[in-house]
Amino acid sequence: MLKSREKIISLLLEDPMLSATAVATRIGISSKAVEKHFARLEADGILRRIGPDKGGRWEVIIKN
Repeated sequence: MLKSREKIISLLLEDPMLSATAVATRIGISSKAVEKHFARLEADGILRRIGPDKGGRWEVIIKN
């Protein structure tokens, strides 16, 4: 079974426009938990926000 973090990355690779609420609904955790995952992923250099909160998108940074 995939961890929440892996599920979030997978969903954002498919649709980078997803909000925390939409991701939370799809994987079955709270939007607050998703926001915490987003913050950790950004701190780890795996995720970057492009544009504003509304109308922006997420970029998943794949490191080799």
